[in-house]
Amino acid sequence: MTDDDEWGCVPRGGLYAGATAGIEFRCRMKILALDTSTEYCSVALWHDGTVDARDARAGQRHSELLLPMVDELLKRHGIAVRDLDGIAFGEGPGSFTGLRIGCGATQGLAFGAGLPVVGVSTLLALAEAAGPGRAVCCLDARMGEIYHAAYAHSAAGWETVHAPSLCAPADAPPLPAGAWTGCGSGFAAHEAALSRRYGERLTAVMPEIFPHASDIARLAVREFEAGRAVAAERAIPVYLRDRVALRTDERPT
Repeated sequence: MTDDDEWGCVPRGGLYAGATAGIEFRCRMKILALDTSTEYCSVALWHDGTVDARDARAGQRHSELLLPMVDELLKRHGIAVRDLDGIAFGEGPGSFTGLRIGCGATQGLAFGAGLPVVGVSTLLALAEAAGPGRAVCCLDARMGEIYHAAYAHSAAGWETVHAPSLCAPADAPPLPAGAWTGCGSGFAAHEAALSRRYGERLTAVMPEIFPHASDIARLAVREFEAGRAVAAERAIPVYLRDRVALRTDERPT
């Protein structure tokens, strides 16, 4: 998939309104973004104010697909890894195996080219995909649980209402009054429980949205501009859960 998203080098959300130097810097940046946190695998290139992206439903083939997708995308734009200004990655929460693959690829690419990295929450990427407003973001965490966060968009960008957490759908943190968009696979897996939990607060539900490298790229640009990038060895996953499976005696009968 190709997603050429022209921004015209205008800052989103007014975060850098009036900061001409910041706008020019953003237009010159070249950021590679990766996400392997779900069954999808996606890569994106922020290149001088535009985003070009690829994605595929990978299942368990992330390690097979990721680097060839990166190679194809960079070659299309005539860019080598060493020409980038940095690499962004979906830091989690999400699939344990997928997150390790994404972080390992980020570290390898960044180490080899001496590039800084930025990790972006996969839940915040869901909010970015949903668009400005209020977003309650839920990924299916299996074992009857969800990865949950809530964000509200303002002139300053995304503000955290509830930080990422792991919980049962029935115990999801309450939402402040207002209209909220529910997004992510958690709503596909636990629609009834989350609808009961949030009731009329949910004015729209987008269960088909998944964390995507194009949204991670957009969010990461601001982090690079603000000087919050880190060294390659700090490209580490955010799991939220220490265990990946139930014991036999813990499984529902």
